[in-house]
Amino acid sequence: MSRPSTTELLIGAHVSIAGGIDRAFSRGELIGCSAIQIFTRNASRWQAKSLSTEAIAAFRSAHANSPIRYVAAHDSYLINLASPDPELRKKSIDAFVDELVRCEQLGIGDLVMHPGAHMGQGVAAGLQTVAASFRSIFAGAPSRVRVLLENTAGQGTSLGARFEDLAEICSLVGTERFAVCFDTCHAFAAGYDLRSAQTYHEVMAGFDRLLGCDRLALFHLNDCKKPLGSRVDRHEHVAKGEIGRAGFAALMSDQRFADTPKILETPGGPEHCHDLENLALLRQLAGSKEGIC
Repeated sequence: MSRPSTTELLIGAHVSIAGGIDRAFSRGELIGCSAIQIFTRNASRWQAKSLSTEAIAAFRSAHANSPIRYVAAHDSYLINLASPDPELRKKSIDAFVDELVRCEQLGIGDLVMHPGAHMGQGVAAGLQTVAASFRSIFAGAPSRVRVLLENTAGQGTSLGARFEDLAEICSLVGTERFAVCFDTCHAFAAGYDLRSAQTYHEVMAGFDRLLGCDRLALFHLNDCKKPLGSRVDRHEHVAKGEIGRAGFAALMSDQRFADTPKILETPGGPEHCHDLENLALLRQLAGSKEGIC
């Protein structure tokens, strides 16, 4: 299979680090990524080996020699900075600090995270807990890594389904170290209608009013298997779910975000067929006028 060439767009996929963290670049290059997202550790375990000097050097060398221009990391899904359980919250804080340290060691500037779940204490209390966790984290963690708050589908007691939640965290912590990762599937499942150019622009106007579009640093481009407002997080391939082609056309043709990195989080498929199809469609939509209203 010939390797696709990258374009000026910063688009790509979440790629595996199996066999060595530096191998993420060759995997991304294989499908023509100009941007990738990775885990820097096993996302389903609390404990992780420290990165060796050799692994750090190999990653930095691979990055320096790769056409891939943007790399983000995603934190472990076990972390819950909103937990009312003191033991779990401390464990989460320690794990998140480790994530920041690993990013700094690797030269990764952005770390994506879910705000957490309030576990029954209520949204307002949960947001206060998240803010307190971040104040503790930022007091001693590396300062060169930006934290990207990701909007969520709102499943269970998850925080971050509303743009207001993300704005409140930023306000409570009072730091410039936050930006936002906008997940299209999560937004749609949370009730933000992205199905047409008109509704897309209405949603983004609301985002701009509450958070500011200049704070949007990364997109996760996932269609949604479930209906609008279902609050169920089920990713689908681009334009094959409930959002559909028109919504992604509107996003990809929005010149405010022409230089904003965009990452797929859907299964790549045999021989990366789904990734290749999704990326080709996104490049096509970026050059179309379908989403302009």
